This record gives sequence, structure tokens and C-alpha cells, in this order.
Amino acid sequence: MTADDLDRPCGRHFTFRQLIEVGETWRRVRVPNLPERRETVAALRRLAEEILDPVADSFGLMEITYGFASWQLTRYVPGRIDPTRDQHAGYELRLDGRPICPRLGQAADFCIPGVCSGVLCVSIAASLPFDRLYFYGRDRPIHVSVGPDESRAIIVMLEGPSGRRVPQKKSARWLAEHFG
Repeated sequence: MTADDLDRPCGRHFTFRQLIEVGETWRRVRVPNLPERRETVAALRRLAEEILDPVADSFGLMEITYGFASWQLTRYVPGRIDPTRDQHAGYELRLDGRPICPRLGQAADFCIPGVCSGVLCVSIAASLPFDRLYFYGRDRPIHVSVGPDESRAIIVMLEGPSGRRVPQKKSARWLAEHFG
């Protein structure tokens, strides 16, 4: 992919730029953040068509807070991220030829102002072909990915006794009981 391709459609509602040049870190550092592998471009398109477009059709356009992340960008992302597991790198490779994230696929984090993130998760879990779905709180962005495993794993980050958020695997039924 080249910079000239960024304004091409990626699904019905998005361009590649809207999935690549996003997030607080990218806006701050503006490092090159272009996918190099055609499989990553295809995964971005799949994410848009199978997840982002249907969510936008149901709830309105979202604010994407973190999309594709090249190794150049992830060096600048503060906090606890794990590029080897989070699927934001798509099918990109390390210098030694191994995938940055062996799960492959593609992820995006997003929210829709005025819509509870739990409600978004219930909708996605009920009808869309996701790989992993992370819920961090009612008013926080969710993380959703597509990938070859299509594991449909739902992870809820609940506050533990120490005050830190602890990941807990939950079911679509649990989501519906709490946010449906």
C-alpha cells in the first residue's frame, strides 16, 4: 500500500486512511504507518466490511481510536499494549520473517459517542463474525478483531480487588444479561 491508496474506500463507510491514520499516538508522532503486506490490506477490508460497516449501519459512525499499527507506530504507544497478541499489526512481519502477531487478522478500537459500549458488544456478539472482542467499560472504546481463528472470544476487563482491571472470559449470554 502507498500513501496514494489511503483515500480509497475500505468498506462502505470508511477509507483506508480512517483505519490507518488514527489514534492519539499517530496524531502526535505521525510516523509512517502503512501496511506492507497485501494480506494486511485484505484484513483491513474484511474488518470494515464484516464489523465496522454493520455497526455503523446500526448505530451510526464511530470514532476509531486505534486501528492498524505498524512496528514503527507501536514503539510510541504508551501504556500496556501487546503487539504480539492484539492483532493491530495485521499480517505484518518482524525482521526475522515471523508475524508480529501470530493470531493474524486485524483489529480496531472504537466507540460511538452516546452509545454504551456494552450495548455495542451485545450487538457484535449476537450477529457478527469476530475473532476477539474486548470490553473495557461502558464509556470506553471496545476492541474487536477479525482473524482466521474466528474464536469469538469475549474478554471483559473487570476491576479486581486491587483496583486494576483483570481480564475475564465471558459469554455472549453474560453480555446480554448485563447490557441487553
